[in-house]
Amino acid sequence: MFLGIDLGTSGVKAVVIAPDGTVAAQGAAPLAVSRPRPGWSEQDPADWLRGADLAVGAIPADIRARVRGVGLAGQMHGAVLLDAADRPLRPAILWNDGRSEAECAELERREPRARAITGNLAMPGFTAPKLLWVAGHEPDVFARTATVLLPKDYLRLCLTGDKATDMSDAAGTLWLDTGGRHWSEAMLAATGLSEAHMPALFEGSEATGVLRADVAQRWGMARVPVAAGAGDNAAGAIGVGVIGEGDALLSLGTSGVLFVATDSFRPNPAGAVHAFCHCLPGLWHQMAVHLSAASCADWAAGQLGLDGPGTLFELAASAGAEAGEELFLPYLGGERTPHNDPAIRAAWLGLGHLTTPARLARAVLEGVAFAFADGLAALEGAGAGPKRLAVIGGGARSRLWGEIIAAALGLPLDYLAGGEVGPALGAARLARMAVTGEDAAAVCMRPPVRETLLPDPALAARLAPKLARFRAAYPALRTL
Repeated sequence: MFLGIDLGTSGVKAVVIAPDGTVAAQGAAPLAVSRPRPGWSEQDPADWLRGADLAVGAIPADIRARVRGVGLAGQMHGAVLLDAADRPLRPAILWNDGRSEAECAELERREPRARAITGNLAMPGFTAPKLLWVAGHEPDVFARTATVLLPKDYLRLCLTGDKATDMSDAAGTLWLDTGGRHWSEAMLAATGLSEAHMPALFEGSEATGVLRADVAQRWGMARVPVAAGAGDNAAGAIGVGVIGEGDALLSLGTSGVLFVATDSFRPNPAGAVHAFCHCLPGLWHQMAVHLSAASCADWAAGQLGLDGPGTLFELAASAGAEAGEELFLPYLGGERTPHNDPAIRAAWLGLGHLTTPARLARAVLEGVAFAFADGLAALEGAGAGPKRLAVIGGGARSRLWGEIIAAALGLPLDYLAGGEVGPALGAARLARMAVTGEDAAAVCMRPPVRETLLPDPALAARLAPKLARFRAAYPALRTL
């Protein structure tokens, strides 16, 4: 059996897969996000190990004892700054933190080849601009920084004592030569760093070390190998077999992602489309990213006094497909694709005397779907238009949301058996490959399709005018 651990933004998930690839057991633990100032997003790295202990501890002891390897997946782009004794110098700055907008321009000024080297625009979510912000605003912290790690890799350090990362997660730092799959001296120098500050690079299916004796004892496991793993989106792709040219997925997690696998490095940063390494050798991917997806359902449920997103979905269904003219712009923490705008904020528009909570709920689901439509248009402009999408993430539990998204995108959505498990499943598969040496094609098989939602032409026709208004609303809202 193999254990996958996914360090998410809102929680840690642990999944064990059986020898036949099915999920044998799961555990989870919540995490809290600190927002000390508007646009900021931080977490205490110590919470990640506590969360992993709780999530793994929720798996039955007899199953834990049979685990032969561990894989890690995690939220990308976070900056964990360590001193010479490997102690965190400050809270981790997360992927959805927007404080470093000015530093993005400064980074590209310092290294004019940045987009060619990394394949990406400099965006506040990425790691390198965060370090420029720290250098300018917390110089004492920057001067004491001996190592910079990504979130899952700080957890790795706690579990194994090794400083290592994988190609997919490293690509999201803006310090990687993404085409060459090695650290870029030029990009590091532009941030005042060197390769000495970086962890060792591995492909996702390679082992980076073994569990420390104290961790193995605490978890009731042998000192098994730990695989390099992947950033959350690449791990999610591994979990649903998105490993070949043109394979694609839609992730409805805290953030929203359209992910298309490619067999070559294809940068196209003009439309704020990401070009990153996949977590397997010789593979890359293009990606449209939306900073708020399922998090919009959680937020809206709270604003409407509901007991959770499940109730929000029920309320939205009661509004019916003929719901009113209300629009929701899902920019709770800014937006990446296609706007690259960390300062834009969310809005409900078009409210009137006939507006009801049900209509507001429906508008939230439609607004996220419209953001995905913007992302799809950007991907198509970058030459990576998918033909169908596998759906993963917690939001995949809502059939209504899938119907709305399929109509807005004009693409079939495949709901796969176990697709809601997400990146933890991919991490477990990478652990299996690291231990057994099996080929990716044999391990990363596509799960059976549970249901396919085809675009409803009538619903698409009703949504089209609202999508046009949605696209017109962004530039108007931005001026405010």
